[in-house]
Amino acid sequence: MKRRAALALPALLLARPAAALEWRGHPTQGAMLLGRGAAGARLALERQAVRVSPEGLFVLGFGRDHGPRATLTENGTPRTIEVTPRQWDVQHINGLPPAQVTPDAATLQRIVAERERLAVVRGLDTPRTDFAAGLAWPARGRISGIYGSQRILNGQPRQPHAALDIAGPVGTPIQAACSGRVTLAAEFHFFGKLLVLDHGHGVNTLYAHLSTIDVAEGQEVRAGQRIAAMGATGRVTGPHLHFGLSWYRLWLDPQPLLPA
Repeated sequence: MKRRAALALPALLLARPAAALEWRGHPTQGAMLLGRGAAGARLALERQAVRVSPEGLFVLGFGRDHGPRATLTENGTPRTIEVTPRQWDVQHINGLPPAQVTPDAATLQRIVAERERLAVVRGLDTPRTDFAAGLAWPARGRISGIYGSQRILNGQPRQPHAALDIAGPVGTPIQAACSGRVTLAAEFHFFGKLLVLDHGHGVNTLYAHLSTIDVAEGQEVRAGQRIAAMGATGRVTGPHLHFGLSWYRLWLDPQPLLPA
């Protein structure tokens, strides 16, 4: 497993709230930044309203294809943020069943309904601040796919990969990467058996291709608690965990936020 230096998120967030906005990390494509500012500040990043906790905590997210600049508005005053571009890998995946690459009409209808259902829970904006504790590894195994890579499936270009893949044997325990509430426990066409956890302020984690699910919708879970087991359900070529991070409906890169 590739190791990365951990971000000192809790030290930043437990400090006394600052009068001026500040955040940990650098604005890049795919980045999630955790910050603090004055309590009661009104923030918006582009068209997305940014929740600020009573302690001044907030989250900013930049999508994979975000342009070179973003506008952050504080109490009606705009400021420009420079967003650093990234280079993305190209990943070829062959041997998938044709129906998993080019679904029929009935399956497409199911996929659209599932996307809408997922969008609803990813759009939740709750006041909880579990995200402030940072992320832990949800499973141990080989990194088999990274965020942002362009996917070529059976020779056909498809959507970029929006998560981190961790490969391992079927049944490998999956833990909650952060405390939160289960907002979705279901089985989807592409994702197979999946879970979504809400960590507050629009921050969600997704766990897909599971063999078993050990928690239920509405359940509160704590960081490190077993919530599922690794599997090979949905569109896969082998058992692994598809671990996604999102800020509202933007898929972000979880790997830089994971500890070494």
